[in-house]
Amino acid sequence: MDADFGLAFGLLTTAVLASLFGLLIVSILNGPRPRIGNSVFGMNSQGIVFLFDGETLIDATPAARALLADSPVHGTPWTQLMARLGPRFADLEKTVLALPREGQVRLQGAPMKDGSDGLSLFAELAGGVTKIALSDGSITTSTDGPSPLMYKAQSDELGELRHIIAQSPALIWREREDGDVIWANASYLMLVAERLQPGQDLGWPLPRLFDRMASAQAASGQRQRLDVQGGPPRWFDIVGTVQGPDRLVFALSADSAVQAETALRDFMQTLTRTFANLPIGLAVFDRNRKLQLFNPALSDLTSLQPEFLTARPSLVGFLDALREKSMIPEPKDYRSWRKQMVDLEAAASSGVHEETWSLPGGQTYRVIGRPHPNGAVAFMFEDISSEILRTRRYRADLELSQAVIDMLEEGIAVFSYSGSLVMTNAAYAELWAHNPSEGLRDVSAGAMVRFWRDRTAPTALWNSAEDYLALLGDRDPWDGEARLTDGRLMSCRFSHVAGGATMVTFRMVAADAPGLSVQQESGRLSA
Repeated sequence: MDADFGLAFGLLTTAVLASLFGLLIVSILNGPRPRIGNSVFGMNSQGIVFLFDGETLIDATPAARALLADSPVHGTPWTQLMARLGPRFADLEKTVLALPREGQVRLQGAPMKDGSDGLSLFAELAGGVTKIALSDGSITTSTDGPSPLMYKAQSDELGELRHIIAQSPALIWREREDGDVIWANASYLMLVAERLQPGQDLGWPLPRLFDRMASAQAASGQRQRLDVQGGPPRWFDIVGTVQGPDRLVFALSADSAVQAETALRDFMQTLTRTFANLPIGLAVFDRNRKLQLFNPALSDLTSLQPEFLTARPSLVGFLDALREKSMIPEPKDYRSWRKQMVDLEAAASSGVHEETWSLPGGQTYRVIGRPHPNGAVAFMFEDISSEILRTRRYRADLELSQAVIDMLEEGIAVFSYSGSLVMTNAAYAELWAHNPSEGLRDVSAGAMVRFWRDRTAPTALWNSAEDYLALLGDRDPWDGEARLTDGRLMSCRFSHVAGGATMVTFRMVAADAPGLSVQQESGRLSA
């Protein structure tokens, strides 16, 4: 009986303890969670301390949150903190990324300009949470007002900003609505001082350097000229912004841009004057195929009015206008003509392209297309009608001369001043059964003499002929005879013609005709 009672009492006690333990667990789980910073690091609410899980901010002291709120950049808290502390600590982000290997690091910032120590940073990785704390041994922690450390960080940043503004090469000033200059940076004041008269001091408000209307409009893209004593004028681009009742104005140096624009304008004027005297029409189209440059000769050659050309027509409009003026080869149909123009543009864009246009009016134009930088293309129009006419006349004269010598019974071969065969006639081709333009690659005098020697009986005539053809200047004509391999006797005459050329005449000798005497043949080199 006692044993059963003891067992029942033990079971009851165990059940009561288990219930109490369960209630304790539920109470802990439902109760407020302690902050990670307080539970892990014991964060001081007056310091500047951050807790990050990776790059995610999970806790921060009030002073630390105020420091992030004052960050000059937008983004995540990690990005804001790196932007705030990066200039003060070299390789900060790389050092923090090395925490898994190092465990904890301490960085000391650069000394301040007043000689005091800079900020110090302590970073520690524990339990997967990164703690970053900022401190400064020269500053005591206060429980009232803003954090002294944060105040010093803001003061340091303000000093750096003032230094940057003072060193800025741009002119910066603030002016009231009535135009009075109430603040200016060092660059502005130095330029004002250069313009002061001897013995004159700066007054208040500060002197104005630029026209008031330009800065009062508070717009970008305004360019102002500023005359400087003893030097060339200076140019500035004025950019303004409204800040409450005042205006903050920036003047950026535009001397290089003005010089470049002036040089470009002078260069364009030089090109214009040069192109104005060219007899060749020039049309330059930009990458969008708009006419950008032309010369007077283009209007003269194409009959297009200058008013139309100065309106900067497109390339298609330009070609259509040429077609209306009958200044382009008339195609069988418009579609093929348009395709031809597209092919011309594509060829000109990829390399030098040349075409010859035979116009309905009888003129002949040479059209050359050349690619230019940045996708531009230039077309040159040249009237070659007279050149074509001269070429045709020259060709007709050659054909007439050839027809005349072809009517002669004697075979004729003409050698130029340099000793090359330049002309033969039909009788020559029949006599020698040979067309020089087809049978021989080398048509020099020596090659032709060898050709003739191989087809005649042995004779000293050809040695003398080779010497005669090699001579320069005026020479006396001479005659000789040679017998072909088929037994026919042939009379040869070598004579000098105008321009240093030499003409060789071959004439068949009749069987009953007397031959040349030895004295006649031996006198052939009396020149």
